[in-house]
Amino acid sequence: MIKRSMFFRLLLIYVCTVLISLGVVGFTLSYVTETYITNSKKEDMVRKAKKVNLAIRDFPHMPDDVKAMLVFLDQAFDSRIWVFDEQGQIIASSSQEEIAVGKKLDEQVVAKILSGETAEVNLNFGELTEPLLSVVVPWGKEDRIYGGIILHSPLTALNKTVQDVRETILWVTQICIVLCCGAAYYMSWSITRPLQQIERAASKIGMGDYSQRIETKHRDEIGELAATINQLAEKLEQSDKEKTRLEQFRLDFLANASHELRTPLTAMQGFLEALQDGLIDEQGRQKYYEIIYNETIHMNRLVDDIMDLTRLENNEIRLALQPVDAASLLKKVQFKFRHEAEERGNEIQLCLKEPLPPVIADPDRLEQILNNLVKNAVKFTENGLITISAEEDGDEVRIAIADTGIGISKADQELIWQRLFKVDRGRTSRHKGSGLGLAIVRQLAELHQARITVDSEIGQGAVFTLWMPKAKQAMKS
Repeated sequence: MIKRSMFFRLLLIYVCTVLISLGVVGFTLSYVTETYITNSKKEDMVRKAKKVNLAIRDFPHMPDDVKAMLVFLDQAFDSRIWVFDEQGQIIASSSQEEIAVGKKLDEQVVAKILSGETAEVNLNFGELTEPLLSVVVPWGKEDRIYGGIILHSPLTALNKTVQDVRETILWVTQICIVLCCGAAYYMSWSITRPLQQIERAASKIGMGDYSQRIETKHRDEIGELAATINQLAEKLEQSDKEKTRLEQFRLDFLANASHELRTPLTAMQGFLEALQDGLIDEQGRQKYYEIIYNETIHMNRLVDDIMDLTRLENNEIRLALQPVDAASLLKKVQFKFRHEAEERGNEIQLCLKEPLPPVIADPDRLEQILNNLVKNAVKFTENGLITISAEEDGDEVRIAIADTGIGISKADQELIWQRLFKVDRGRTSRHKGSGLGLAIVRQLAELHQARITVDSEIGQGAVFTLWMPKAKQAMKS
């Protein structure tokens, strides 16, 4: 479409502009040249006529030797010479066979000459068979004018000169037209070619090929357009990759969530079938009931975590920010998990550098963050030590949860914040969990404008560090 329309439209515009411009220039140049040549010829003839006057002004009665001089001047100036008296009657000629002698000139021309002016005349004598350029100057002295001197020059030579100049201008104009048309073609091509590239690239991008890029050396609006489309393609490519990643993530999430829900449901189904058959004694039934109850709690926690994470990602959770006593909250969390830690042979220590300043937080959500971190530490540590520490750190309060558990590999330390991600299942298969806790922790931390990091090595335990803004500092900002 661009090739058939824009290219030929541009070419047509350029060619028409060139033709009109060169036509106007050629016509103007021809007219100016013709005028210049004609005026130059007239000025030259006037100068010659004045020279004739200088030669004969002392001879008012035109003796024969003066007439002979006119013949000589005719040959020298290549111009026919007439002399007329005060009555406008031609009294002498440089031609021996001149039949104009005795003819009278127009009275207005005669009056103008007798007043001392020069003039150009058009002679309409029937005896004149060829067009002539004629000029008239006064004949005589400053204080006495006897008549006038007429110089004739055939227009044939003048017209030939003008015609030669016109032909030269025409040839030059034709050559310029060819060159300019070639330049117009190249300019049209140079403009439409990158537009064709842009059109093809945009078409492929529109069909989903976001890898297309436009290469152009233009530094003008076309180059800017190409750069803009390249940026658009790059963003679309990134967006497409992100969409693919999110789709894969969604599928993985559904698969993992289904697996996490299927496992307790399968266990509960098996226990219920055994209970339904009546083959389990009273002591066994109580144990089965306890397992079913625990699996139900696990499923409820998984569903709650999924709902919490979804609300966080959709910005549906609003924090009730207020000054929170971090020391009291950490003591509460330690007490809450002490029994669970002791069941796994762990010890929970609390190391606080008091007095701790209050932090600005939603107390329930901050407790949820700490619960998840301590719960993870207890879950992945056996017969070890879990340390909860806190201290003032500039404008923040630094809270650290350290354990001596199985640790996290460097490769997994960025992945643990993703929903339903679990470290090596071979090492964690006996540790139940939704895989959503740390994802919720990071989302809540970001919502509090807090920072959280992890430092760990395999077999060396892990340290999760949370920096919470102090209440006074947060209120100032």
